[in-house]
Amino acid sequence: MMKAQTLFEKIWNRHLVKSVDDKTDVLYIDRHFIHEVTSPQAFDELKQRTISVFRPEQTTATVDHNVPTQKQHLPIQNKESRKQVEKLYENVKEQGIQCFPLLDEKNGIVHVIGPEQGLSRPGMTIVCGDSHTSTHGAFGTIAFGIGTSQVAQVLASQCVLVSRPKTMKISINGILEEHLTPKDVILYIISKLGTDFGTGYFIEYTGEVIDRMSMEGRMTVCNMSIEMGARGGLIAPDEVTINYMREHSKTALTKEELEKWKRLQSDADAKYDIEVSIDADEIDTMLTYGTNPGMAIRVGDSVPTSTGATASKALEYMGINEGKVLEGLPVKYVFIGSCTNGRYEDFAIAADYLKGHKKSNKVTALLVPGSNRVMKQIVDAGLDKVYQEAGFEFRQPGCSACLAMNGDTIPAGEYCVSTSNRNFEGRQGSGARTILASPVLAIIAAIEGKIVNAKTIREWKK
Repeated sequence: MMKAQTLFEKIWNRHLVKSVDDKTDVLYIDRHFIHEVTSPQAFDELKQRTISVFRPEQTTATVDHNVPTQKQHLPIQNKESRKQVEKLYENVKEQGIQCFPLLDEKNGIVHVIGPEQGLSRPGMTIVCGDSHTSTHGAFGTIAFGIGTSQVAQVLASQCVLVSRPKTMKISINGILEEHLTPKDVILYIISKLGTDFGTGYFIEYTGEVIDRMSMEGRMTVCNMSIEMGARGGLIAPDEVTINYMREHSKTALTKEELEKWKRLQSDADAKYDIEVSIDADEIDTMLTYGTNPGMAIRVGDSVPTSTGATASKALEYMGINEGKVLEGLPVKYVFIGSCTNGRYEDFAIAADYLKGHKKSNKVTALLVPGSNRVMKQIVDAGLDKVYQEAGFEFRQPGCSACLAMNGDTIPAGEYCVSTSNRNFEGRQGSGARTILASPVLAIIAAIEGKIVNAKTIREWKK
C-alpha cells in the first residue's frame, strides 16, 4: 500500500530526477522566471562554457526590480539599471526567451505577471532568482527562490540541485472580521511563530480562512512564507484556483488538466513534520514596529519590552520606545504596491476605504501597480478617478519602494507605511523606517497622516 503523502511530497516526487544523497535532490523545473538583476551573471556563465539555454520556451523574462516607475518611455537615467535592462534584452534575444520589456502590456513585477499571464499552473515546480517566488505556491505549486549559480543550472539543464525541505501544515480556522486582510493573517502568523520557525520547511496553508480567500489573497500569504524562514508556501487547488485559471489561461483548460488539478490534495492521513493551528479570532489589524516582519503587533497593542541587543537595536533604529502604542504615530510616506500587495484587489480594497476622503497634504503616497494589466484593471473599473479625486497619483509598474534599487526611496528618519514584505534596516532607503501593513491600514494612514486605532478602522466605512 502506498504511503500517504502531503501535497508537497506529491509534487516534489513527480519532479524528482535523482537523489544525490539523503538530503539533496535534483529537481526538474517546469517554469523559470528571470529578471534583470539576478540573471546577467548566470548568462555570462553559460557563455563562458559555450552552453545554450536548454529549454528556452520554459523560461519567461521581465524587468521590474531596478527600473524607474516614472517616464518609462525615456531612456533609463541610472547607468547601472540601464545596463542591467539592456543586458537582459540582449541575453533573451540571443537565447529565444520570451520577455516582457518596459511598456509592454504584459510587463510588470515577476510574481505578478506569472499568475496573470496563466504561466503559473497547479502542480508545477517554479523557480526564480528572487526570494519571493514563493508567491506562486498559491496555485498549488512548489515555487521557491534560487541563487545566481542555480539560475545558471536551470538555464543549462532545466533542473536544479536543491536540499529537500521538511513539511509543515498551518491551519487557520474561523471567520475573519470584515476589515481584516490576508496581509494581516500572514503578519500575525509570522509574529506568533517567529522569523526562523519555518527554516528548512515548506508550508502548506489550510483551513476555513484560506478557503475563503481569493487567489490574490492566497498569493499574499504564500509570498511572505519566506519571512518566517520557510523555503516556500503552497495552497491546494480548489474551485477558486480553477476559476482564476479559466480567466487567465491563454489556452482552453482540458478535462484531463482539471481532473489532475483536483487531485492535487494532501492525503487525509498524510503526516507533516510540524502542524500548527491558529484561530481567526486571534487576528486583528497588524503592523510592524521593528526591523523584521516578525516584529509585528495588533494595531492597538503596546510595543513589547525588548529582549536582547537585536530588539533594542531595532527599536532604536525605528525611533520607537518599548511599551508604546503606535496609534497617533505621524506618517509622511505611504507605499501601496510590490509583489505582496500590488494586485488589482489590493487597490480595490484600499479604494473602498478611500471613497469620500482625501489624502493628507503631509503624506507622499507611492501607488505602484504590480503590472500594466493591473493598471488597466484599475482604469477600467474607474478606480483611478477615485484616487485622483482624493489627491493620489499612480506610477508605472515595478518593484518600486519595496527595495531601494530604483529611485523610489524613503528619506532617512521618515516613517513609511508599506504594503511590501520586508522592513529591514535600509530596505526602503538608508535610514528609512518601514512599517509593514495591509492596504487598508496604509490607505487610512495616507488619509489621516498617522497610524489610527483599531476602533477607527472597524468603523471607517460605517
